[in-house]
Amino acid sequence: MPAVSPAQFRAALVELRRQVEANCDYVGPRFAEEARRIHYGEIDAHSIYGEASEDESRELTDEGISFGRIPWIPPTDG
Repeated sequence: MPAVSPAQFRAALVELRRQVEANCDYVGPRFAEEARRIHYGEIDAHSIYGEASEDESRELTDEGISFGRIPWIPPTDG
């Protein structure tokens, strides 16, 4: 498998961010709360993104709630 350059890796992360922003609902610092509501069937399942503290992330994992963490970089350098 060919090596990926830093520029290619960054471009892939920028595209990932673009896809997440286009296809998911931003819930900000309420991420853990909203993930729980989805997991426990309190609201319809849908894709979300936002922020969670290390403690909140650990608690979600302990509850068996699946989520992912991605590097969130600015889409441009400017």
